Amino acid sequence: MPRMLDVSDDVRAEIGDEEADRLLAGESAPGSYDCTSCRTPGDCAQERTSTVLFIGDETAVLAFAHAGCLPSQVVKVTEEQLQGAVKSINSDNAHAGREQAAPEKLAPEQAVLGVTSGLILIAGELHPALVVEPTAPVARPGTVGAGDDFLPLLIEQGFMPVTELTTAPAVLHGWSVLLAMGQLHAVLQPGTSGGRPVAWWQAHQPLQVTEGWRTAANKHQQVLMFAAPVGSIGRQPREDLLRDALDKAAANGQLVAAALPLAGT
Repeated sequence: MPRMLDVSDDVRAEIGDEEADRLLAGESAPGSYDCTSCRTPGDCAQERTSTVLFIGDETAVLAFAHAGCLPSQVVKVTEEQLQGAVKSINSDNAHAGREQAAPEKLAPEQAVLGVTSGLILIAGELHPALVVEPTAPVARPGTVGAGDDFLPLLIEQGFMPVTELTTAPAVLHGWSVLLAMGQLHAVLQPGTSGGRPVAWWQAHQPLQVTEGWRTAANKHQQVLMFAAPVGSIGRQPREDLLRDALDKAAANGQLVAAALPLAGT
């Protein structure tokens, strides 16, 4: 029976046409598997399945996911994270040990962005949220000076100013939050000229999120992203303090937000 596999162009480019064709023909694809995103069983002979290639510094692991959880894609992770993933992925579903060149950065780092995850109560309902605050002012590319254009740059991308947290922000299509193996990997933005999404922010090491955060993200199928200039939020040890800081930033006109669709669960 033909396997209902999706092998993206990016995955095919990494594993080669021969291996991709073998997968699609069912020669090297598993019958059943544990989804690398939600960790529940799947069967590529019965349901649409994505091939997900995790690439570390020296190792690559090919895993499988429900198409509804993750699209077929290449995910770049640290070598330590990948070795840990190998232990949790069925050996029948993985092809490890392929040499890889060091991955290129997907987006230039113009500032160090601090990212905090938390649950935010809006209109009586808990929403999964990411709060982004740079460690220094962000200048517009190509300009010199001490100005901070972090919020104007995001507004130009479609984020909206927030004056109070009474309703959830509107969805910003084309952007998304990538979760894989139950961890936060990246915030993706649209590629140039309609190309594949690229990382606006990518974790140096995938970030752990709480089970409650994952549950809320799975329920809403989106994550609220709030962004504020340096010094507006700070590192808050508790979600109630984080909310207080967000409310203050909003009241001071220093907060933008959008709802980003979820990639993965």
